[in-house]
Amino acid sequence: MTISKKEKYKKIRDEDLMVAIHQGETDAFDELYDRYQKRLLYYFYRMLGNSREKAGDFLQDIFMKIIERPDQFDSSRRFCTWLFSVAHNMCKNEYRRLSVRKNVSYDGETDYQDAADNHDEENRQLAEEIFNGLNDLGEIEKTAFLLYYREDFTVRDIGQVLNLPEGTVKSKLFYTRKKISERLHLKIKD
Repeated sequence: MTISKKEKYKKIRDEDLMVAIHQGETDAFDELYDRYQKRLLYYFYRMLGNSREKAGDFLQDIFMKIIERPDQFDSSRRFCTWLFSVAHNMCKNEYRRLSVRKNVSYDGETDYQDAADNHDEENRQLAEEIFNGLNDLGEIEKTAFLLYYREDFTVRDIGQVLNLPEGTVKSKLFYTRKKISERLHLKIKD
C-alpha cells in the first residue's frame, strides 16, 4: 500500500513543512493550513473585537504571507511561536491603524468559541464571560492570556512572541487573571 503525498505530510513537523512549502509543495501548505486555520481564526476573532469578517480576512492574509514569502520563516524558532508572532504583529498594526487599543465591542457572535463546546450551559456561559472579559484588556494582556490558556504556549514561548522577558509574561498573566476574576466577582454580585 502506497502512502499518498497528502498522508505523508500529516506526520511531518511544522518546520519541515515550511521547507517543503519553500520548495513549492502545495500539499505541505494544505497540511499546515489544516493544522492552524481554526486556532488562528479564533485568535484573530478574539483579538480583533470578535469580528468574524476581520478574523477571516486576517486569516487569509497570514496564509498568503506564508505562500508568498515562505523564506520569511525564522528557522531558529519553533514554527508555532513564529506564526503567532506574525499574527500578533498583524493585530498590533491593525490597532495602530484604527488607533484603538482596548474596549472593542462584543457583537454577540460566539461561532469560534469552541473552548466550551463539550460543557454544560453553565460552564459555557462562564467561559464566554471569561473570554468576553478579554475585550477590556490591552493587546499584550489579551495575547498572553489567549496563548497561555487557549494555545497552551509556555511562558517562554509567549515571551518570544511578545518580545518580553519571562518574568514580565508571568506578571501579565497574573494581573490578567486577577482582572478577569474581579470582573467575574462583580458580575456575580450584581
